Amino acid sequence: MERTGSEPFVFGKDAPWEDLGGGVKRQILGYDGQLMMVKVVFEKGAVGAPHHHYQSQCTYVAKGKFEFTIDGVTKVVSEGDCLFKTPDKPHGCVCLEAGTLIDTFSPIRPDFLKK
Repeated sequence: MERTGSEPFVFGKDAPWEDLGGGVKRQILGYDGQLMMVKVVFEKGAVGAPHHHYQSQCTYVAKGKFEFTIDGVTKVVSEGDCLFKTPDKPHGCVCLEAGTLIDTFSPIRPDFLKK
């Protein structure tokens, strides 16, 4: 069985960015069938629209400040903080200071991969 996923080394300078509009862009850093890591950059005021999905998601705040709502609870997080979103729980954010999030998903988000 052939394994699919990213190369063993993914260099940020070479990984393409996807402009999601509204001051948000995404870069897929690495993945296989079980795990995916994604960098998401937000401009100040940009919104991560409320949504939910069946994947578990862990988010590390690498830079900036965000107001996150997870399953009806809202808190402000900043550099060094982490958020865990269980499957199917609604979540979204507003970027209060320009920033970068590192998201991991298990299993992967196939909707993020180019067709």
